[in-house]
Amino acid sequence: MSDYYISQIYPSDKRANDEVDALLISEGIRRDANLDYTCGMYDDEMHIIATGSCFGNTLRCFAVSHEHQGEGLMNSIVSHLIEFQFSRGNTHLFLYTKCNSAKFFGDLGFYEIARIDGQIVFMENRKTGFQNYLRTFAKDALPEELTAETPTRKIAALVMNANPFTLGHQYLVEKAAAENDLLHLFIVSEDASLVPFKIRKQLVMKGTAHLKNICYHDSGPYIISNATFPSYFQKDENAVIESHAMLDLTVFTQIAKVLSITRRYVGEEPTSLVTGIYNRIMSEKLPEQGIECIVVPRKTCEDTPISASNVRLALQNGDYDTLSKLVPQTTLDYFKSPEAIPVIERIRQQENVIHY
Repeated sequence: MSDYYISQIYPSDKRANDEVDALLISEGIRRDANLDYTCGMYDDEMHIIATGSCFGNTLRCFAVSHEHQGEGLMNSIVSHLIEFQFSRGNTHLFLYTKCNSAKFFGDLGFYEIARIDGQIVFMENRKTGFQNYLRTFAKDALPEELTAETPTRKIAALVMNANPFTLGHQYLVEKAAAENDLLHLFIVSEDASLVPFKIRKQLVMKGTAHLKNICYHDSGPYIISNATFPSYFQKDENAVIESHAMLDLTVFTQIAKVLSITRRYVGEEPTSLVTGIYNRIMSEKLPEQGIECIVVPRKTCEDTPISASNVRLALQNGDYDTLSKLVPQTTLDYFKSPEAIPVIERIRQQENVIHY
């Protein structure tokens, strides 16, 4: 062990990255698409025998050569990544792991948030982190207008990324708000989208300001978007989507209990593989927890479902005539303002703005 050392692996280092890929593949792991730091442990012949990576405040893509397992190398990799995360100001850390590895990470100071048996465990490095998160909803659990004397009131939830906020999103929120006494609207707060969270939240709130029975929430680190859910140790795309949906539902049902939510609204998207599987699993599993899943057909424009992908495509092409048909006035005003120039430029530089 004294001859081993850990070093950052830069994207430009083709040899090292090829070794990392080979090591991951040999351990049945694919390199995750979302990584912003990777390290490797080198032996005395300068071969990589262990690796790990980060993305945002998560740790991911761990592997140790089968020839060196049992030597405690993973402890060193995890310690290195934690030290690196702390150095860049990330002290609340998360990881996803296979069920049979959860005890190992538990011994390193990580605590289980949610588990999908046979698939995945979601963990964090704070013992009461998730419970503290749930306690933040206590003040919103029973608003004054919904007293204990009115137990049959309908309380619903919506979770949206809104990248950006469209007429389709607005229609979905309006429908959920009209059909319930209180709507808890969760906006995915991780910054993995082309439109930054601060702007997405602003557009959602401005586009729904005419509705008076909405309680807005930042999703925080426990409701994870498709963009950053890990895929590296799951067998295929469908397994990734199913694991994400099941994990999301496990977390969401605990939030729902605190907030007395009995309905969750989701938008239908016939052309999306991800949304189709996700909605099917929610429709099957949420009722088991006493939560009705309401799938709302997409609002259309000229017989085409309105989607954030089509809005981003219009922005990429500078097509403001189409844009004006797809978004509320509040969203249109933003994208015509000088403030939006950096966001529009970011969208225009993307090779593909259509998400499936």
